[in-house]
Amino acid sequence: MPATKTRQVPCLVDMKSITKIRQFSSLSKIKGEIIIMTKAEVITKVAETTGITKKDTGAMVDAFLQVITNELASGGKVAFTGFGSFSVVERAARECRNPQTGETMMTEAHLAPKFKAGKALKDAVK
Repeated sequence: MPATKTRQVPCLVDMKSITKIRQFSSLSKIKGEIIIMTKAEVITKVAETTGITKKDTGAMVDAFLQVITNELASGGKVAFTGFGSFSVVERAARECRNPQTGETMMTEAHLAPKFKAGKALKDAVK
């Protein structure tokens, strides 16, 4: 029986990331070494924590996100003391390059959403 050759494949995920993934449900996605918690996972975690059904929790999460979106769309700001604040900032027109052609062009000024983390959130992440 001939010996089989094995080839070494580089590992794109380290063991620390795999351990983190096991802490979340199987829906977690890896992007580089960052674990992305999906909306479905947030709904599941909130439902487990509060004892409310996933359907009702999903409706609350959707309503929560819609309230923030509507407030930002009207030019307002949403702040959660300690967690952070959502606001809208104006991005100035600027010169940029098309990466495919190298052509220089101007982008228009536009509004963009912004999140600024609060002190308690920053301390918890450290």
